[in-house]
Amino acid sequence: MKLLIIANWKCNPKTLKEAKILFNKVRNNVKNVKKVEVVIAPPFVWLPNLKGMILASQDCAWKDCGPYTGEVSPQMLKDFRVKYVIIGHSERRIHFKETDEMINKKLKAVLKAGLKPILCTGEKRGESAEKIISNQLKKDLRGVLKRDLKKIVIAYEPVWAIGTGDFCKPEMAKRALYFIKKKTNARVLYGGSVNSKIAKNYIKVGFNGLLVGGASLNAQEFITIVKNA
Repeated sequence: MKLLIIANWKCNPKTLKEAKILFNKVRNNVKNVKKVEVVIAPPFVWLPNLKGMILASQDCAWKDCGPYTGEVSPQMLKDFRVKYVIIGHSERRIHFKETDEMINKKLKAVLKAGLKPILCTGEKRGESAEKIISNQLKKDLRGVLKRDLKKIVIAYEPVWAIGTGDFCKPEMAKRALYFIKKKTNARVLYGGSVNSKIAKNYIKVGFNGLLVGGASLNAQEFITIVKNA
């Protein structure tokens, strides 16, 4: 199975012109990398304008359609040829007050639409990783059919490492990786201040790929991450 490396652009860049420049640089330099599935997760508005790579959405609604102002459904994303959907990112949990119940609904809606969820999990500083992850997985995966579990990717992102430059050391992250594997047997990615110098170390300890945030906005840095992995 190929490694999975996802560029989560978050709420960036500000213009379509910038988005296309970044996208094209990455596409042109990773298209011949055979052992890695490279995925771009741009803001909703840029999805229809980016072609030639696998796309992911950063979020979705749990309804197919209806009176839900501002929402984007999994079916709409599927029409844009999106393959993956990031669900439950800590920034959604913290800033937009998403609950595990909401995340569970979204995950099921993504599966129903035939898309692949990337479920984010991770602890805040000072919390027990195993306790938080266990609780999140139990609630977020509630009611998911056993046959659908293999379609889900889990991203371990310790909240304290996201956007801080204070990455979780691979040997430390490996404990969470083994715990998640034991619970789900899913593909597991690492995310949280990933850079090109340390990226391959997460692969060495057993992660199946990376969820890259800030570093994915620098085309050369992200390309190097992909090639190093």
